Amino acid sequence: MKTQNCTFGVIFYLKKQKTTAVGTAPIYARVTVNGKRTEISVKRSISVSAWDVKKGLGKGSREEIAALNRFLARFKAKIIDAYQEMVLAGKVVDGSLIRARVTMTADSGRTLCELIDFHNKDQQTKLTYGTMKNYYTTQRYIKDFLQKRFRSGDVSILELNYAFISDFEHYLRDHKPKDHHRPLNNNGVMKHIERLRKMVNMAVTMDWLTKDPFAKFRKHFDKVERNSLTKEQLTILEGKCFRIERLAQVLDMFLFSCYTGLAYIDLTELTPDSIRTGIDGELWIYTNRIKTDTSVRIPLLPKAKALMEKYQNDPRAINNGTVFPVISNQRMNGYLKEIAEICEIDNDLTFHIARHTFATTVTLSNGVPIESVSKMLGHTSIRTTQIYAKVVEKKLSDDMQKLKVRLSAAT
Repeated sequence: MKTQNCTFGVIFYLKKQKTTAVGTAPIYARVTVNGKRTEISVKRSISVSAWDVKKGLGKGSREEIAALNRFLARFKAKIIDAYQEMVLAGKVVDGSLIRARVTMTADSGRTLCELIDFHNKDQQTKLTYGTMKNYYTTQRYIKDFLQKRFRSGDVSILELNYAFISDFEHYLRDHKPKDHHRPLNNNGVMKHIERLRKMVNMAVTMDWLTKDPFAKFRKHFDKVERNSLTKEQLTILEGKCFRIERLAQVLDMFLFSCYTGLAYIDLTELTPDSIRTGIDGELWIYTNRIKTDTSVRIPLLPKAKALMEKYQNDPRAINNGTVFPVISNQRMNGYLKEIAEICEIDNDLTFHIARHTFATTVTLSNGVPIESVSKMLGHTSIRTTQIYAKVVEKKLSDDMQKLKVRLSAAT
């Protein structure tokens, strides 16, 4: 059979090397696609002497032989149906995928969407809301991918292979959002692939899959410059006084993060009980970073302390039991863009930039060791903090320039 330059054939044969002591051998289907053979166990056996090699069927008129031949006819029809479905859906035809569709058992019959639902239900009490929201987004992309590329709402997890992953990657790169969102960049694509991989790893761990389809796939993230405020931009924001309360409060919370390194989610959970006297007799923040559940200890700088004290009697903060009257991250970032425009700061201001500013402009640029910065940021590995190493190099350059001036003056 030839379809779109694809050769395809099915025959039944006996695997005689597995012949039993009583003279029976298992029946296999050999599926040939473009010259590549794939074996499928039929889960039936027959006496070697009762097998017609030329026809690939049982020989004789006994009822048991007739029943076997009818079963083989249905089995062959399933193989042909699976092949034709792939061709019509525009999928790459592969013998292993045909085998996956034909030989589904109770466990191997699990589908990709079932796996995703299982993963999300299992992890929703273990991962933060923000992280789970990202998994739900990946889930939506996968469902849309299945509909557009395979004209199907779901597929067996046995159909997951390198070709499937590569096809999903291309879909993500070509996807054009209908709403206001921007198309995915390379790192956005890799994040969705990474989440799919974590879900597939769960299937491998639970023996739903015997082979890791990601074994030969290699992720590649682009290096991203961490955006942060310069010393001059930070000074401009500190000197700005807003009469509009919502802008003033958002700016205060942003500046507090610039001097503590707290992420938005950690700021929303910051309570007065988290502010304690440290080993030096000064006030410190004692908290756990929600994203990684890492213990964080941050000495409060005077500017951070002054910002915090402004809200000691704020009704909303008191009602929430928090240090600040926090609002949603979306609204926070919307107001920050408004603030950047008013202050004429050429920077795509988001709340997370405050955390980067703490790491660079406030600490590393002022000589705080990278090990200490890593601890205050709650990084689980110093390698994560080393993305800010360029700031250390800038400081080294500035220090050496000062040294050159001093040496020149001494001679």
